[in-house]
Amino acid sequence: MPARQRRRLAAALSCLLPLLAALPSRPVTIWLAGDSTMAAKRPEKRPETGWGEALGAHFRRGRVRVANHAQNGRSTRTFIAEGRWQAIVDSLRAGDYVFIQFGHNDESPQKVDRYTPPDDFQRNLARFVSDVRARGATPVLFTPVSRRSFDSTGVLRETHGEYPDLVRRVAREAPAPIVDMDRLSMAALEGYGPERSRALFLQLAPGASANYPKGVEDNTHFSPAGAALMARLAVEGLRATGLPLVALLQSS
Repeated sequence: MPARQRRRLAAALSCLLPLLAALPSRPVTIWLAGDSTMAAKRPEKRPETGWGEALGAHFRRGRVRVANHAQNGRSTRTFIAEGRWQAIVDSLRAGDYVFIQFGHNDESPQKVDRYTPPDDFQRNLARFVSDVRARGATPVLFTPVSRRSFDSTGVLRETHGEYPDLVRRVAREAPAPIVDMDRLSMAALEGYGPERSRALFLQLAPGASANYPKGVEDNTHFSPAGAALMARLAVEGLRATGLPLVALLQSS
């Protein structure tokens, strides 16, 4: 090989090697910690679908693994008390991500088995951020997704009280990346309106599903179409963070 070609090849390799070294040698794992709006569903609950189930399709094949540990009915307090949080922490490896979305159950004083007072909720989220970083992984906070709750004039109501703002506060103070699903999902539902938005939620007429013979009108949990939409919104918010994980998303 002529000397000039060898020099060109060496120069090209010198540029390429740092890029190759920066690529992870294994798929990046995204751990999901959250409640029923994110969780994978049992067969007897279908067609109810958590938005976390639709997330993996947005990433490049073989480069990202989604480990969905979200569970129905859990708050930050019960997720910790049941050992679910520690199980994620113990499994983390450097370079992983943890998507953290709570609030639906934390915010409910009438549900004493899961309620988490505001100060405790903030402390739990701050702990989550700290624990993830201590393992060399990246935490991403998510505000809770909106419920379908329109008033008589067709205006969508905020049903989470102060809890979305508490997530935003922890994100500012930590600081930590945040995807504001509360605002993103509210804007989407407002665009759909009171009637069209029914298709995004678990709403079935009697006899339409063997799992719900009497029908169901659920304004919290998603249909497959609703879960897919929420996953798209999550990806939209993730792109805005500028995290390295964005490079592993499918081309938009």
